[in-house]
Amino acid sequence: MKWSFYFVFALLFAALPLHSKTKRHKVDVCVYGATSSGVIAAYTAKLQGKTVLLVEPSGRIGGLSAGGLGQTDIGKESIIQGLSLDFYKRVAKYYDSATPSFTFEPKVALSVFQDYLKEAGISPLMRYSLRSVRKQSNTITHIILSPSENKGSKVVVEASVFIDCSYEGDLMAKSGVSYTIGREPNSQYQETYDGVQLSVHHQFPDGVDPYRVKGKPESGFLYGMTGGEIGKTGDGDHHVQAYNYRITLTNNTENRLPITRPENYDSTRYELLLRWKEVEPWKSLRDCFNWGTMPNQKTDINNNGAFSTDMIGENWNYPEASYAERKRIAKAHTDYTLGYLYFLASDPRIPIHIREEMNEWGFPKDEYQDNNHFTPQLYIRESRRMIGRYVMTEHNCQHRTDVDDEAGWAAYNMDSHNSGRYVVNGMVKNEGDVQIHCPDAYKISYRSITPQESEATNLLVPVCLSASHIAYGSIRMEPVFMVLGETSALAACQAIDRWDNCVQKVNIKEVMELFKNF
Repeated sequence: MKWSFYFVFALLFAALPLHSKTKRHKVDVCVYGATSSGVIAAYTAKLQGKTVLLVEPSGRIGGLSAGGLGQTDIGKESIIQGLSLDFYKRVAKYYDSATPSFTFEPKVALSVFQDYLKEAGISPLMRYSLRSVRKQSNTITHIILSPSENKGSKVVVEASVFIDCSYEGDLMAKSGVSYTIGREPNSQYQETYDGVQLSVHHQFPDGVDPYRVKGKPESGFLYGMTGGEIGKTGDGDHHVQAYNYRITLTNNTENRLPITRPENYDSTRYELLLRWKEVEPWKSLRDCFNWGTMPNQKTDINNNGAFSTDMIGENWNYPEASYAERKRIAKAHTDYTLGYLYFLASDPRIPIHIREEMNEWGFPKDEYQDNNHFTPQLYIRESRRMIGRYVMTEHNCQHRTDVDDEAGWAAYNMDSHNSGRYVVNGMVKNEGDVQIHCPDAYKISYRSITPQESEATNLLVPVCLSASHIAYGSIRMEPVFMVLGETSALAACQAIDRWDNCVQKVNIKEVMELFKNF
């Protein structure tokens, strides 16, 4: 009996240090994800007099807007209102411009986001990832965070209302809220542009052979082929449109670091580029890059053409992957991108004038200094999408239906990048790229950023909101995410003040009146 007593006592004592190391926060509003939307949401809630905790799994705030996407996708400038417009005005001040600046350097965007947090007195909790969510019935009581790099103490956060501003929708998913991944069949919402779509744009010309040894399927596929069947037009699947990095380079010799051979370089990853150019000869470096120009001799480079910076098909597992697996996927994208640049700059099979053009550019010394001057932000174009109280579809985008409870607006094309790369009639073909014009700005329903009340009463989801795949392709723009971050925060404040934290009971028309005058 004596031995048993001391044994039990020792076990209890051993457990005490772990418990004592757990840190606790109790706030009115917890914002998960310091994306552009997250920073604006936290800033808004704090200015409304609420206590706020902003959590970010990585070591950098600002998401894509501070991660290379400096050539802003808009559609119509009229949709950019509130603090979203204020952000672009603050950027303009850096460049001594009196009008909003929609093209900017990553470091400038980062500085503006840092200013918001400093003005509001918000100290974000950085490098902490979500581990679990605890609920009582349909109400989130608290979340448990762990250090992203396994260094430090666990953190428990209690909040009246939670706002998931992450690109992945992790808080939403762990809260038991319904969501989807991939592409619905056209039949689900009577759409035309959802599901499988053989690409028209960013497509290989006829005649590009997919096999290691031309004409011999038994030799295996070249790198970058998806394999399998392409599927029928309009069919649904769980495929996710491709991710990439928005590449910041400079040709300013005083600020330029050379493009050198990266680790894990493998020139065989780019054989499809050579095959493409055998059929459709080189004109310039811009053949395989969407080359956006930024202030101070910098670029915002995006995917362009049949074979470019998108790693088609390599991200399908990302939305549901563990943090370790996501890190591996992001690293694979980094290796691919750095290798792609080096291939174009050095491989003797690339025409000399293309290599010379590529070598005029390099990595800017004054950007991403904590990440070897290369952006740490993977362009997560689409991950999970909530199935909320209202699903936005192409019918909203094309003004065939409307809502009267708007929490924001969108106007960009319905824009999906390729999802797969298949053999069609013995040739390489990309699948999934859709670019359909929207006739005008349209409203985004407040119901599309709130879950079903039976699933979660105190959660708002302004980024991984409720939309079909193709409608999300129009909505998924940084200015829109900032507007929705602001209106989500204002709705959260009203829910706390008047509705016992229930976001479904919020009067969104009153919120939007406050938004216009905030």
